Amino acid sequence: MEELKLTKEWDKVFPQSEKVEHSKATFHNRYGITLACDVYKPKGAKGKLPAVAVAGPFGAVKEQSSGLYAQELAERGFLAIAFDPSFTGESGGEPRYVASPDINTEDFSAAVDFLSCREDVNADKIGILGICGWGGMALNAAAMDTRIKATVASTMYDMTRVNAKGYFDAADSEEARYETKKALNAQRTVDYKKGSYELAGGVVDPLPDDAPFFVKDYYDYYKTKRGYHPRSLNSNGGWNKTSSLSFINMPILAYSNEIRSAVLLIHGEKAHSCYFSKDAYAAMTKDSKYAGNKELLLIPNAVHTDLYDRVDVIPFDKIEAFYQKYL
Repeated sequence: MEELKLTKEWDKVFPQSEKVEHSKATFHNRYGITLACDVYKPKGAKGKLPAVAVAGPFGAVKEQSSGLYAQELAERGFLAIAFDPSFTGESGGEPRYVASPDINTEDFSAAVDFLSCREDVNADKIGILGICGWGGMALNAAAMDTRIKATVASTMYDMTRVNAKGYFDAADSEEARYETKKALNAQRTVDYKKGSYELAGGVVDPLPDDAPFFVKDYYDYYKTKRGYHPRSLNSNGGWNKTSSLSFINMPILAYSNEIRSAVLLIHGEKAHSCYFSKDAYAAMTKDSKYAGNKELLLIPNAVHTDLYDRVDVIPFDKIEAFYQKYL
């Protein structure tokens, strides 16, 4: 594995819990990329524990929302890891700041590899939790990886759908997709000539007065003291512009109807992204033999980023009960 330079000090955007042991670790995926993670374990825990791997939101790092979820799960008796996906944060992979529906789904399975081989984890009781764009990756991983016994997708985005069709499917036409691909492929040529990759830019800053609410919502998390982190793509320069290309042709939820393990979808009722979870749940359960362990939970009055860090909004009691039942 690549030797990563990991930060030793506590540099999360949330306070450290006195009830949890924290350490850092690395593991590798099938593409040879070394991933960095924070390990959260209940203090004084003995024996083999049920475990959960957490990632997301899309463009965030483990010091933000995923770490908060993992630490909270550890307080509730689980061994939990929050990891930086390939090419981001403290994880390895070149070029930097590129996303892939295949590799990022693989990242979840690589996390399951890592957890399965730990002496303090019960390999038969491993779940995953994906936030925002990694909610969609988590569902794709659950459809592929039979070792995953329970999956939570919180404030989920289907990144393949939004890249191929636009928000609310407003650009769902062959012509619109062609123009998008034409622009992105022109950017590939520019990047190759320059020998570097143009970044798309993170959350817009300064915030325009006429910005849509969901942009203001992202700004309030990524660009303020609430959630800003120097390694976060969304807090800074964003993804490579051409990252979107690989998502356009690859619908990651195509086989969600065949997921046999338990799934809990959680979304804010007022989130601009709520339709992703509603539609995913409908597709997952339609004419399915496995609908009995699937659930959609809508949080009244909650918006997209409320489920990033609002501990008074995130239904941790429900998440805990779900994992206790299925792990």
